[in-house]
Amino acid sequence: MAKGHRSQIKRERNAQKDQRPRAKVSFVRIAPRKAKIVLDTIKGKDVALASAILAATPREGARIISKLLDSAVANAEYAATERDLDIDVTKLYVQEAYANQGPTLKRIMPRAQGRADRILKRTSHITIILNER
Repeated sequence: MAKGHRSQIKRERNAQKDQRPRAKVSFVRIAPRKAKIVLDTIKGKDVALASAILAATPREGARIISKLLDSAVANAEYAATERDLDIDVTKLYVQEAYANQGPTLKRIMPRAQGRADRILKRTSHITIILNER
């Protein structure tokens, strides 16, 4: 059974907004499989350690995720100053980091004897959520 009208349920759900600092990048031209490998290395780490790990990681996704981590830290600093949230930027760590699948670009590669193969160029939506220890 429903607990009220649809508009009441939505109003209650939207009232309890998540206040954790986050950053998201959409439609990145990297497969989610490859991004998840890099994201798993920084989950649960402090921001400074995660940034150092990403700087030393030779994968292409590490460069994108490093920029995203810097953006999440900047969002946390903004929230601490402008929105008056009690966030200590020095105690931040990566609480959640995940990559969801975005739209797939479908391309054709010509093959022998008039055939064609399909090339799937995958995209992803990457999200990093920080929290205090």
